[in-house]
Amino acid sequence: MPEKRQPRLLNFRVEYRQRSVELVLEEGNTVGEIKQILETELGVPVSKMQLKGWKSGDVSDSTVLRSLHLPKNNSLYVLTPDIAPTASTSKNSALQDSLNQNFLLVISHREAQRDYNLNFPGSRTIQEMTLALSGISYPCHHLSVCRRSSPANAQEPTEECADVHMISDSEGDDYEDASEFGVDDSEMFGVGSSSCRKSPMMPENSENETDALIHFTSEFSSRYGETHPMFFIGSLEAASQEAFHGKARDRKLLAIYLHNDDSVLSNVFCSQMMCADSIVSYLSQNFITWAWDVTKEANKSRLLTMCTRHFGSVVTQTIRTYKTDQFPLLLIVMGKRTSNEVLNVIQGNTTVDELMMRLMGAMEIFTAQQQEDIKDEDEREAREMVKREQDEAYRLSLEADRKKREAQEREEAEQFRLEQMRKEQEEEKEAIRLSLEQALPPEPDEESGEQISKLRIRTPSGEFLERRFLGSCKLQVLFDFVASKGYPFEEFKLLTTFPRRNITQLDPGSTLLEAKLFPQETLFLEAKE
Repeated sequence: MPEKRQPRLLNFRVEYRQRSVELVLEEGNTVGEIKQILETELGVPVSKMQLKGWKSGDVSDSTVLRSLHLPKNNSLYVLTPDIAPTASTSKNSALQDSLNQNFLLVISHREAQRDYNLNFPGSRTIQEMTLALSGISYPCHHLSVCRRSSPANAQEPTEECADVHMISDSEGDDYEDASEFGVDDSEMFGVGSSSCRKSPMMPENSENETDALIHFTSEFSSRYGETHPMFFIGSLEAASQEAFHGKARDRKLLAIYLHNDDSVLSNVFCSQMMCADSIVSYLSQNFITWAWDVTKEANKSRLLTMCTRHFGSVVTQTIRTYKTDQFPLLLIVMGKRTSNEVLNVIQGNTTVDELMMRLMGAMEIFTAQQQEDIKDEDEREAREMVKREQDEAYRLSLEADRKKREAQEREEAEQFRLEQMRKEQEEEKEAIRLSLEQALPPEPDEESGEQISKLRIRTPSGEFLERRFLGSCKLQVLFDFVASKGYPFEEFKLLTTFPRRNITQLDPGSTLLEAKLFPQETLFLEAKE
């Protein structure tokens, strides 16, 4: 019994103002069913909801998802023009303005007795809190920094970790800019050394790539929140297959994110770039995103081996040239007919706007190539369709010719069989006729002196058979005579003219005299019904 095919599942991430809803539905569901789920999740009536973000433009509620030919992962957004924004929306707008402002941090290093001026955007984080939310003064705030003294009875830590203590101070004068600081930015802004972390982004000796990616995704969510690109769970080869080897219309770019915890840029890049709503939405809609952690040398070697196998030594050598402080990297790879091409390598020292521009630039190149591939694929499919139609027409023609030939052969065989039967029947009839003719008694002479009956028999063709019989002859002799002329007793009846009598119904053992066929009589033959 054939195995029942499982329905294809589609992932949806739906944005509405400051909220995000993730859905998983079968491709047999409709757009209206998505809206009904969103009505429950968001509290927005279906009648006032506009679901946007479909690649094919606006669709109706009755549209089945399968008919839209959607990829596995999709990003949509909800518009509610009839529902006014709430107060929290205005508050979030003000917060966004604060995130875009630049803050001047005047930091006093008490041990070195030096002061430093540091400029940072409001979106820069202190540990897990942005400057805009930390409560510091705008546009300038004074801080002092020193090493925190450990209590005498405190237990010695098993791992050495830099511990920086910041003290906010509202007093201070103008200070000179700092070009170097005793405690680097990574420690100040919550990055620190890798030895301070509770869990690595990816285990060093994972048995397979799928397990490693599951751990990576879990750790990424733990550190930076659930709003992040949907990382492909599987091998690099499987991600390449998903991105490059479907129908031309379904293909996507492959974004390979390479993480390194030893880089001071990793925390900012992940929290502010990879988790930005615009970047997450754009990557989810247009890319297959695959990730790997190269902090550990064993994992990095494993990655280089995979890249050599799938993309060639040029890509591997390119990754080798980047230093630790240039990570993380985002490689944008496009599948081509004969090989895969790396369109862009985006380093960690970038901004959201620049990252978006480079992603969009890669998409422009990919879209142009995709349109050519779609055209070539359509033309190839059209040619294959014509060939299939021609082959099918030729097959049907051969089939029709074969059936016609077989029918003709059957007809000829039947005609031959019937002809053979007819010949055999004629031969059998002729043999019987000759036998009867030879068995007839000789025709008596008129001057024999015996009672003679002269009979004249009219055939169906209008001819007449004439013969003399002895009056004492049996009717059977008359019947045999008629049969010897081709009119067997089984097929014809012998009748008198007046009065009309059917002689063949009389006893064949009766004599002509007894049948009153004497001295002469005219009879006629008639076919039996």
